[in-house]
Amino acid sequence: MSAVQLAALARTSEPRTMLRRFLALDSVVTTGNGLAYLAASGPLGRFLGVDGTLLLGLGAFLTLFGACVGVLASRKSPPVLPAQIVVDLNAVWAVLSLVSLIAWFDATTVGAVWIPLQAVVVGGFSALQYGALRAVRA
Repeated sequence: MSAVQLAALARTSEPRTMLRRFLALDSVVTTGNGLAYLAASGPLGRFLGVDGTLLLGLGAFLTLFGACVGVLASRKSPPVLPAQIVVDLNAVWAVLSLVSLIAWFDATTVGAVWIPLQAVVVGGFSALQYGALRAVRA
């Protein structure tokens, strides 16, 4: 993705602001998803075909991770190393989501749609954040 495309998506050409905005969006979506998993792990687990206890653990992780990403996004100049860790963890999450669908989960039809969809969203966050991080480093 080019710097011009990133700037258009972030509505700024300032790389640090781009990075902060992409981190903030990631934080909101991830924390919201985590809170939903925490609040309704049983029903959502049955709906998606994923063990409710696993979903509860994932909800706790996502809520904490999302909050940490939010703290990072709130910094005027997010440090490069923590931002790179977020990029890497998002990429790993996206890949593991797809692998888990094939290797471990016996997902319902809804789960078979939801799991790859959220993997694409998280992979998209990783790509956007990576592009902004490259611009910051340049």
